Amino acid sequence: MIVDAHQHVWDLARADYPWLGPGMGELHRTVAFEELAPTLGRLGIEGTVLVQAADNAEDTELMLEVAARHPEVVGVVAWAPLDRPDDLPEHLASLRRSPLVVGVRVLIHEREGGWLAQPHVDRGLAELVRADLGFDFVTSGPAALAELPGIEARHPDLRIVIDHLGKPPIGQGSAERAAWRSLLAEAAANPRTCAKLSGLYSSVGDLGDWTVDGVRPFVEDALELFGPDRLLYGGDWPISVLAGGYERTWATVTEIVSTLSADERAAVLGGTAESFYRFPVRRAA
Repeated sequence: MIVDAHQHVWDLARADYPWLGPGMGELHRTVAFEELAPTLGRLGIEGTVLVQAADNAEDTELMLEVAARHPEVVGVVAWAPLDRPDDLPEHLASLRRSPLVVGVRVLIHEREGGWLAQPHVDRGLAELVRADLGFDFVTSGPAALAELPGIEARHPDLRIVIDHLGKPPIGQGSAERAAWRSLLAEAAANPRTCAKLSGLYSSVGDLGDWTVDGVRPFVEDALELFGPDRLLYGGDWPISVLAGGYERTWATVTEIVSTLSADERAAVLGGTAESFYRFPVRRAA
């Protein structure tokens, strides 16, 4: 099954999205799954994972309601209060009542540096292991990847997936690429850590100012460091709309991985998502 492992929905009337303002242009509005569903069907993408867009329970409730209406949604990465470890077991138990909740994400890039290393937050990561939930690691830039080896050492059984390859310096120079690659390599040394081929846009200027050949070296680095069985395709819709559109994102990733074997392509385009998130497969009607 082909799976998009990173997609969002949001509803301005249902949840608070502090980062979502007029600066987001055409995306400063409610965004519904129905807008993307026809494109997924046309491209043969059978499943998608909804990923949280706000640090609140209302956003999670919205995603679960969308999933209930759309069998294409095979998993939900929910928000959980990692900084409230005493409340977290009950919260995670509540989330786990839905088999579609397959992971947790917090907008850590909106918080102060080192937030995850604070003792009470670190206790929260330990609760994710007990609940057998994966952790999506999101960052606004490569520097935050330096936190991962410490997290991996403290929680060797925690399944981690790095969103958007840790925001590689696409459009910058060789020195920036080397620094990003070094940090990613340290994180990739942990066999439980995976990464998403998602959100691969220009890191300078306009988001859409990138080319296939500009993205290719970063994907090749990731393939070398992780291997196909630890990489997941993600369309990052609707953010990808600001970077040239969903179909451009899909075409770029599929072109770059076209040189892989059939089994390796199948892993990147769905198999790794299934093994990492362990979601109950729901085929579209």
